[in-house]
Amino acid sequence: MFNKILIANRGEIACRVAATCKRLGIASVAVYSDADADAKHVAACDEAVHIGGSSAKESYLRVERIIEAARATGAQAVHPGYGFLSENEDFAQQCEAAGIVFIGPPVAAIAAMGSKAAAKALMHAAAVPLVPGYHGEDQNPTLLHREADAIGYPVLLKASAGGGGKGMRVVERSEDFEAALASCKREAASSFGNDRVLIEKYLTRPRHVEVQVFADRHGGAVYLFDRDCSVQRRHQKVLEEAPAPGLSAEIKREMGEAAVAAARAVNYVGAGTVEFIMAPSGDFYFMEMNTRLQVEHPVTEMVTGQDLVEWQLRVAGDEPLPLTQEQLKLDGHAIEARIYAEHPARGFLPSTGTLKHLRMPEGVEFVIGMGEPGRKAPVRIDSGVREGDTITPFYDPMIAKLIVHGATREEALARMSRALHACEVVGPHTNVEFLQRIVTSEPFATGDLDTGLIERHHDALFAPVKKPFKEALALACAALLTREGGAAHGASPWDALSHWRLNSGYTQTLGWRNLDDESAFTVTFARDGDTQTLEHDGVSEGFSWSGGAGEHEFRATIGDARATGRVFVDGDTFHVFCLGETLSFEWQNLLAHAADAEGGEGRLTAPMPGKVIAVLVEPGTVVEKGTPLIVMEAMKMEHTIGAPAAGTVSEVLYAVGDQVADGAQLLVLDVQSA
Repeated sequence: MFNKILIANRGEIACRVAATCKRLGIASVAVYSDADADAKHVAACDEAVHIGGSSAKESYLRVERIIEAARATGAQAVHPGYGFLSENEDFAQQCEAAGIVFIGPPVAAIAAMGSKAAAKALMHAAAVPLVPGYHGEDQNPTLLHREADAIGYPVLLKASAGGGGKGMRVVERSEDFEAALASCKREAASSFGNDRVLIEKYLTRPRHVEVQVFADRHGGAVYLFDRDCSVQRRHQKVLEEAPAPGLSAEIKREMGEAAVAAARAVNYVGAGTVEFIMAPSGDFYFMEMNTRLQVEHPVTEMVTGQDLVEWQLRVAGDEPLPLTQEQLKLDGHAIEARIYAEHPARGFLPSTGTLKHLRMPEGVEFVIGMGEPGRKAPVRIDSGVREGDTITPFYDPMIAKLIVHGATREEALARMSRALHACEVVGPHTNVEFLQRIVTSEPFATGDLDTGLIERHHDALFAPVKKPFKEALALACAALLTREGGAAHGASPWDALSHWRLNSGYTQTLGWRNLDDESAFTVTFARDGDTQTLEHDGVSEGFSWSGGAGEHEFRATIGDARATGRVFVDGDTFHVFCLGETLSFEWQNLLAHAADAEGGEGRLTAPMPGKVIAVLVEPGTVVEKGTPLIVMEAMKMEHTIGAPAAGTVSEVLYAVGDQVADGAQLLVLDVQSA
């Protein structure tokens, strides 16, 4: 076993690896960028080395700086985590040349599986089922278009060197192929430095099922069962679970054996994931092999009781696999939800900002060890951020992974729903409410899974939901009155001198704005002796409140409704968490006028922070409604800003390569009068 390792990553996976190192008594070294100087993963490790600027290209992708840091600190091995350099054969080769163990597969295996086209050829030779498609070297656009026509639409364009959903496009019609290919190649080149693509038949209503495999240098190879990762947005996973529901024992065994055959075909060593796409008929096809640990590895740990990072360390140290296939056992069901800083209602655009308030459900960060099953902790939190940290535009906007375990899938679902209700985040927008909707939706609850679940049930998942408005308002008023010097009903009048009036009661008008729908309204709080009332929507009801058991907690009664909740106050904005819902109210100064609505008809703004990668118009260009104007990139994904109406571009405010903030005006459009 190693004495010291360097973790060439950041965020929750770096914290996750550091946790196993700490348990095993292995010293850990963190690397960090300018943006991550005070990050959680830096504090989690024993040592830390600065490696460059804030962007990944200036830091976490700098091979020479990471090798140098490993040498300087005396690290015997490097754990790459996932993303960044985890599947980079050049990095693995340079580690080997420097006498540093790369905690991952051999260079040849990374190379073989790093090219999707080459991997398909190897799998064909190993008799692993493949989806019909084109994986050839010739990348002539005319040839590619002809191949797509021959395969039959819809087809899926995929970056050959890709992963994480980047560089992928579904093409429904032949006439859309040329534009989709150009966009796919552009994104592939930006994300992976390689614009080569492959084409596959796009299966309708497929499931995404993957198998965790492990192999050692002593001829051992096993599969640690299967996971379902079908629930995705933008081709990126949102919810994962183990084992995959609704599959027969025979199919599970066949997939497991096919995954091991895939690993053996490339003389694999270490942790890997073989991803399959499954048709409604139950037929499954090899999609790709990720030569690293997966983001969703915790669900496998929860149902097997095994620490997969420990397995990685032991195998990299030339030990045999800890268990044989016959010794591996499944116990219960686990589900993982990825909590992101993003706008689900705005096409899942990433959101940035400071985590002013962050409260996760009661759980553990990591307790799995050899012989110490993680199922003993039914709720697990894997996170790389803390309250006060900032979600920046430089990296993936994940806040945390929430993982639950239950004896059955139904129990795990119920536990996940309760855990999501307990999540409180103030700062960036998040997908917590959206995750709750998916988890409680009928298709997910019944296991009717496929990769188009979100799109197919879009209207239901994004439908307006009736929230506990009256209860939340009462709690917000309680927090405001407490902050402004009020006292709970029944408290000493000396604690509320501002409410005292000679020979009359006290009345105060409170102006609010509901940030959910931007509606403004007023309520009236009245106190006359021991009687308190709150008037809203023309109805006056009895009102009382008190502080709760914990920080930010309040209890309120309004009419016949009672609620206990937590209120986080940020300036004049009151974020109320009650009855499993979140409502936000802004206290209005009634003497001030409401702020003017942002922007005019011809003003186009950035929908998220990012970089301008293409300007498609210039001053004087006449455009129609929907004409593409500017292409932005955020988190390595493209977003095209189109004209909201017909008109003439009068001014372009940014150039290619410029970094822009969320809401920044990009250009001015003189809208054509009707």
